[in-house]
Amino acid sequence: MAHIVILGAGIGGLPAAYEARQALGNDHRITVINADPYFQFIPSNPWVAVGWRNRDDISFPMAPYLERKDIAFIAQTVTAINAPENTLELADGEQVAYDYLIITTGAKLMFSEVEGAGPEQNTQSICTVNHAEKSYEDYQRLLENPGPVIVGAFGGASCYGPAYEYVFILDTALRKKKLRAKVPITFVTPEPYIGHLGLGGVADSKGMLESELRAHDVKWITNAKTTKVEKGIMYVDEYDRSGNVIQQHELPFNHAMMLPAFKGVDCVANVPELCNPRGFVKIDAHQRNPVYRNIFSAGVAVAIPPVEATPVPVGAPKTGYMIESMITAIVHNIHAEITGEGKPDYQGTWQAICLADFGDRGAAFVAQPQMPPRNVNWFASGKWVHLAKIAFEKYFIRKMKKGTSEPLYEKYVMQAIGINRLEK
Repeated sequence: MAHIVILGAGIGGLPAAYEARQALGNDHRITVINADPYFQFIPSNPWVAVGWRNRDDISFPMAPYLERKDIAFIAQTVTAINAPENTLELADGEQVAYDYLIITTGAKLMFSEVEGAGPEQNTQSICTVNHAEKSYEDYQRLLENPGPVIVGAFGGASCYGPAYEYVFILDTALRKKKLRAKVPITFVTPEPYIGHLGLGGVADSKGMLESELRAHDVKWITNAKTTKVEKGIMYVDEYDRSGNVIQQHELPFNHAMMLPAFKGVDCVANVPELCNPRGFVKIDAHQRNPVYRNIFSAGVAVAIPPVEATPVPVGAPKTGYMIESMITAIVHNIHAEITGEGKPDYQGTWQAICLADFGDRGAAFVAQPQMPPRNVNWFASGKWVHLAKIAFEKYFIRKMKKGTSEPLYEKYVMQAIGINRLEK
C-alpha cells in the first residue's frame, strides 16, 4: 500500500486528492495537508473585495467532504520537508511519512519586497479570502471618503488577470453607487504593455484591454516598478524599453489593491536541490522533480521561466486549466508507477485558458501553447463571459463538495468558449 500525500489544498490540491482516489481506488492511502481547514475558491476574491460575495459563498470546511472519499485531512502548517527520508514535519512536531508527495502549495506572497506594501501596511490584496475581506473593509472606507484609487501589481508579479478583473469590478461597483465620478483610477503594472498578462499578449489582448480601460476612464502606467508605499502615496518608477527610468511618479491614493510577486513557500524552498532560486519546484515534462523522483508538483508552486525578458520583471501565470492538466498528468504517472500499468510518461497540456470578469461583462482567452508562437491565439470579450464565470464558480464549488474527479476546466470553460477539446 502506497501513501500519497498532497501538500496544499487549493484549486490544484483538492481536485488532485479526488482524482487520485478515483484512479487508485481504496488500496492506497491519500492524505491532504493544508494550513487552513477550509477550501477557498480564489477566483471569486475580487467579488468579495467589493461585497458581491462573502466568505461563506466561496469557501467550505474540507474535512467532511474528504472523509466521504476515505481521504485523510490534516489542517496544519508543514514546517519542513525531509526529502531524502520521505517525511514531513508538522507545526505540532508530528511527522508524516509519504511514498509520493504532490506539492500544490501555491506561493508565498512577497509584499516584503516593496517597502510599505501589503494588507498589514498600506496596500490591499485579493490573493486570499482573508485579504479580500480586509480589502472590502478598505473599500467601504473609500465609499465614505471617495478619492484616488490605484490597482495593479508590483514588479515580479506573475498573476495579472485578477488585477484587471478587480479594476473593472471596482469601476462597476462605484458606478452602481454613483460615486465613480469622484474616484480617479490608475492601473499600475510591470507589464511592458497593457494586456501582456505575463504571456507576451494573447491575440489582441493589448488593443482590447486598452480599449476597455479607456472606456472605463482608467489611466495606466506600464513598465512600472513600485519602489515604496507610504500611507496615501505610492512611489513608482516608469521604465522605457531599454530599462532606463523615464519618469518617477508619486501617486496619491485613498485605496490601493496591488498584487505581489511570488516565491515558493518556506518548507518547499528550503529543500536542497528541489527548487530554483525563487523557491519554485523544478519539474520535468511529467511534473516530477529530477532529483527527488517521488516528488511531483503542480500549479503556482512549479518553476516556469518568464515568456520573455522585460524592463521590469514579469512572471508567467499558471491558469486553472493548466493546473488541472498538471494534476491529471501527476495522477496518471503515479498510478502507472504504483500499478506497473504503462509508463509514467503522461504530460500536462500547459495551455492557458481564462475567463476574466469585468463586473458586467468580461474577457476570455486561449493560448495554446502558453509560450508563443502558438497554434491557438484567441481573445474575446462580452457579457457572456461575466455570466459564464458566475456559473463556473457555482459549478466548481458544487463539484468540489461532491468530490468529483472530472476535469472541470476542460469540461466547462472550454464548452463556454466554444472549444470541444484542445490537443494533448
